[in-house]
Amino acid sequence: MHFTINGQKYEADVDVRTSLLDLLREHLGLTGSKKGCDHGQCGACTVLVNGRRINSCLTLAVMHEDDEVTTIEGLGTPDKLHPLQAAFVKHDGFQCGYCTPGQICSAAGMLDEAKKGWPSHVSERLEGEVELTDAEISERMSGNLCRCSAYPNIVDAIREVAGEDA
Repeated sequence: MHFTINGQKYEADVDVRTSLLDLLREHLGLTGSKKGCDHGQCGACTVLVNGRRINSCLTLAVMHEDDEVTTIEGLGTPDKLHPLQAAFVKHDGFQCGYCTPGQICSAAGMLDEAKKGWPSHVSERLEGEVELTDAEISERMSGNLCRCSAYPNIVDAIREVAGEDA
């Protein structure tokens, strides 16, 4: 199978039952995405597929041969952090760090969704750009759990990148 991950082409000979997360971690050595619950409940494995955030533990790799997959490794580099990565550092939104890759990928997807005007369950309007209130950010990030409870810092980091007051 052929994959495009973080803008790079990969070829992998894996079982068709291999999850996207296991392809990334075990076959391609991209270990930034974490295996938390392996049931799609914690968000540690969140990656972007064609710009949309998904739980990579719940999807088969074979389903994403023609897709653009972006992992935390593809968002920034140590020399040039993605704005969300820099904001997480600035606001101490990572604490132990285990959930951070999924949190950042989810936040990147969430910011894109809000800019496109895609409402959530708590959006006040169904059309136009979504205002990123605390309730809106909490709703959109609810699938990403942090056992360290860094949520206020994570919200501050997201608000900064979104252009809101942090």
